Amino acid sequence: MRIGVDLGGTKIEAIALADDGTIAVRRRVATPAREGYDAIIGAIAELVRTVERDAGCAGASVGVGTPGALSPATGLLRNSNTVCLNGRPLDRDLSVALGRPLRIANDANCFALSEASDGAAAGAEIVFGVILGTGVGGGVVVRGDVLNGRHGVAGEWGHTPLPWPRDDERPGRACYCGRHGCVETWCSGPALAEDHRAHTGERIDGPTIAARADAGDPACVATLARYVDRLARSLAIVIDLVDPDVIVLGGGVGSIAQLYRDLPARLPAWVFSDVVTTRIVPPQHGDSSGVRGAAWLWPIEGAR
Repeated sequence: MRIGVDLGGTKIEAIALADDGTIAVRRRVATPAREGYDAIIGAIAELVRTVERDAGCAGASVGVGTPGALSPATGLLRNSNTVCLNGRPLDRDLSVALGRPLRIANDANCFALSEASDGAAAGAEIVFGVILGTGVGGGVVVRGDVLNGRHGVAGEWGHTPLPWPRDDERPGRACYCGRHGCVETWCSGPALAEDHRAHTGERIDGPTIAARADAGDPACVATLARYVDRLARSLAIVIDLVDPDVIVLGGGVGSIAQLYRDLPARLPAWVFSDVVTTRIVPPQHGDSSGVRGAAWLWPIEGAR
């Protein structure tokens, strides 16, 4: 057994995962973000002990997925939307609380690792896992291992500029990172809704836009077409750089069925290749991919 923990802004989920990918135990608690950093450390430690007890796997390996990432320069967490975690040595403090070494990775990396290990991209050599939700993130898995990179930012395509911007896309919307026109400002769930509002004056969310587009609503068809084109341009850069075998689309926007129909046809216009055979697929494990990927941070002994 290995234990995976998904540390979110509103909930902390933990599972005990067997070598065959079976979840033996699943437990969750509310994230005590208002109580602060020490309360979160305590909640994770108690949750892990509960899962160990219920699964009968004392001393199991522990992997943790979290928004943000550990800085290779300082060893402190950065870029987490649970702000009390930023600037803190989360891995070291959790290791002390649990009395064992553990592994921590960005939640997008955990998503990608889950789908590459035993999900929609199982068996692929290079996998890019995409988060299209409130923000835009990504993770790269190569031959079963997460690619972190020298600065721990491999896969952070959400804060690269939208490629080949059109005149009406310049300079782009302001991003919280301090720049304008980031992929996140065009391809996140809120960005999809905002683009529709900007063109129509109507405030509806992504699932409603998709449903109306599927029913033939001209305005929603146009909104979704603009979104697919921008996503194709953005993913073309990823394909040009790491050339993944499979791209898995997660997050709320990733559940829009039209993406899997329309996106592959748009990629060849932008990818620097005479053929584009990259598979674009939905996640097999859905919302469970993050916590499963955290558990897979400790691979099966001898498997890699």
